[in-house]
Amino acid sequence: MIQTGRDKFRKYKAIISFLIAVNALLPAGINYLLLRFFRNTNGAFGLLTRYIIIKNLAKSCGDNVSIQPNVFLFNLKNLSLGSNISIHPLCYLDAAGGISIGNNVSIAHNSSVLSTNHTWDDLSVPIKYNHETFDQVSIADDVWIGCGCRILAGVNIATRTVIAAGAVVNKNTEGYAVYAGIPAKLIKKINAT
Repeated sequence: MIQTGRDKFRKYKAIISFLIAVNALLPAGINYLLLRFFRNTNGAFGLLTRYIIIKNLAKSCGDNVSIQPNVFLFNLKNLSLGSNISIHPLCYLDAAGGISIGNNVSIAHNSSVLSTNHTWDDLSVPIKYNHETFDQVSIADDVWIGCGCRILAGVNIATRTVIAAGAVVNKNTEGYAVYAGIPAKLIKKINAT
């Protein structure tokens, strides 16, 4: 019988909890350095190390959270993670405005979740130096975000939603639905049982 990540996590939860407690003794600055150092580490060691560090730096973090190599996470103090989450390589999450991710969520490779935006109102300075705005992103339970997606600031993705590869989500979604396109639009409903 093949063990899933959830099975392995449950089996070793006591040891993982001990390692989290030991890691919590380190200052946050050291943990941020360790997270950068182990960002590209492959295998079970890399997954475990990133989980332990993120568990101590994030606003909240559930069980069995898989942060794959080459994932870039910023402003972890504003990042809330549920359980059974996988975030795949080359994803970029900036939680400056707050990001909340529910349970059983998968974010495929090369996707971005942004909780900030630039303004362009001040004509006296270049756009890149205009003020930023911050707006929470909420991803509910049971969501699959396909590869290469962009989830923009202020968006709420509802329960049991599929975001098709390459979509740009700039508005809230309905639950039990598939969204695709630029900007993302409702493609079809998923039957709720």
